[in-house]
Amino acid sequence: MARGLGGIVAAALMASVVSAAVEPPSTVVTALPLATAQNSPLLVSADMRGGIDLSGPWHYSIDPFRAGLAGFHGETPDLGQRRYLDIDVAKEMASDNRAMYEFNLDHAPLTVLPSSWLTAAPEMRHYQGLVWYQRHFDVPASRHGRLFLRFGAANYSAYVFLNGKPVGRHEGGFTPFAFEVTGLLRDGDNQITVGVDSQATPATVPPPVTDWENYGGLTRQVRLVETPDTFVDDAWVRLTRDGQIAADVHLNGPAAAKKTVRLRIGELGVDIPGTTDAQGNWHGAIAAPAALVRWSPDRPKLYDVAVDAGEDHWKDRIGFRTIEVRGTDILLNGKPIFLRGISLHEEEIGAAPTRAITPASARALLGEIKDGLHGNYVRLAHYPHSELMTRTADELGLLVWSEVPVYWMIAWDNPATLATARNMLAENILRDRNRASIAIWSVANETPVTDARNSFLRTLVADARRLDDTRLISAALLVDHGKGPGAPVMTLADPLAEAVDVLALNTYNGWYTADRLSDLPATRWNVPTDKPLVFSEFGADALAGFHKPQKFSEDYQADYYRATLAMADKLPTLRGMSPWILKDFRSPRRQNPDFQMGWNRKGLISETGVRKMAFYVLSDYYQAKDKAAAAR
Repeated sequence: MARGLGGIVAAALMASVVSAAVEPPSTVVTALPLATAQNSPLLVSADMRGGIDLSGPWHYSIDPFRAGLAGFHGETPDLGQRRYLDIDVAKEMASDNRAMYEFNLDHAPLTVLPSSWLTAAPEMRHYQGLVWYQRHFDVPASRHGRLFLRFGAANYSAYVFLNGKPVGRHEGGFTPFAFEVTGLLRDGDNQITVGVDSQATPATVPPPVTDWENYGGLTRQVRLVETPDTFVDDAWVRLTRDGQIAADVHLNGPAAAKKTVRLRIGELGVDIPGTTDAQGNWHGAIAAPAALVRWSPDRPKLYDVAVDAGEDHWKDRIGFRTIEVRGTDILLNGKPIFLRGISLHEEEIGAAPTRAITPASARALLGEIKDGLHGNYVRLAHYPHSELMTRTADELGLLVWSEVPVYWMIAWDNPATLATARNMLAENILRDRNRASIAIWSVANETPVTDARNSFLRTLVADARRLDDTRLISAALLVDHGKGPGAPVMTLADPLAEAVDVLALNTYNGWYTADRLSDLPATRWNVPTDKPLVFSEFGADALAGFHKPQKFSEDYQADYYRATLAMADKLPTLRGMSPWILKDFRSPRRQNPDFQMGWNRKGLISETGVRKMAFYVLSDYYQAKDKAAAAR
């Protein structure tokens, strides 16, 4: 199917009535439809469509006891608590002394979106719970076709109302969702209200405990997107491993069946006509033209791609390349490649980041990898990052590891939690299948082995393969740390290794262990030898500017990198690495007042962008790797 779901998640998603989230038993809430990759519009490449950008000032109001969703006994809240009502509260109370409202969003504080609320005011820094956002916007009377509210992300659960009417809800803090609002919009002034609840539970994805800041709020762009009555909802255009340019298209609308469509890539002279089937799907393929320049980190060539379907003209900028595994090698466009990378949280450079990623901040982050570190790869951890990041990776030429927030102690035996994870994975893959930069889909990070966990993750691996058979699958796995004569012994004994294409290990020998750095190069590794291996994480903290022969110093971090890289050089199947991490990042659990102060200091640059000694250690190592590869 063009949408790629093929029924693999439908039953699970239909059962996921957000029992895995913080859901008060309110009739208002349960009346809202749940947005999933199965039942909501995809609007793939929505950022390339016309519409109204709702970025800018919004009023906000905290609701720590979720009174706007449910009353004291779980009933529908009374009028005085319904933050989404389309009324002038001050006027209502002035005209009737019986009226009583315990909110007035028109007079509430303002914040600028997209961003997290933790920087809206000092008292919001560690707030977790429900926040209501509201603003007004104008819609011209001349509109035609269909209109959708499209959210880049809302962390974690979102409840959307338009002009006082319920629109829908969504669970998952890092993937896009959309609702059709054609029939709810008014000519002229409209009011949008969004309740965003950041609270995680043992059953959510991710779970409550993290080692980073997850940033509650509307952290990515909100847009009103306009389409014709029948439009291209999904188009997946790629180069297959057998040398064809293939396209799968899905139309949404009353005229989706038996509709003429046309795929065009003008620069390559590609023009493929076709007709959709009864479900609005079309598949087409053609041998790749000889003039095709394959996308690579050295030459990140992108093409303007269009799909015409009646009144709709869908467009994107797409690079064409292949990625596969052969034995212990990772092949890009049929040639072995070593992944010279680093990990990265979605957090802009600066002393007070608020997860407001812009084109400039994306370039600043990824440019440090591409130009400063001589890298060709980035691990976007530990959740799907903004599409600005993946588009910028396309443009700069960085391969990407993209993952869903399935880490640590997920509720492995909870069917609703599995349904939530499957939906997140589907939303992530369906959003980014057209990005040439995406090389690896990851389904997990540091998850202890149990039977329930194995079943859960194998389900995600199978979903990823059905949704996208052109990329590699991995997960960041744990290894057992032992001690041999004079050196550590690391053993991978995870049954998930059989299911993935690339083995990925997180290792912190010499930081969280008592190993001497001088012993690391002699470390013995017991890992499968039939697949490529990457170090998905390794690292050590350092406070920028602190120089002493001890942990948390730049000197120790640099020595740690030298010892770990020497260890890496002795692993015959190692095909890449993404050390932890590019930039110091917020972590409320890190409270050493001398070195951390609420930051995880494993960055190779400080939160304000100051490069540490270890940055240059890794940069020199990668530059030598690059030169050696070019010489072969």
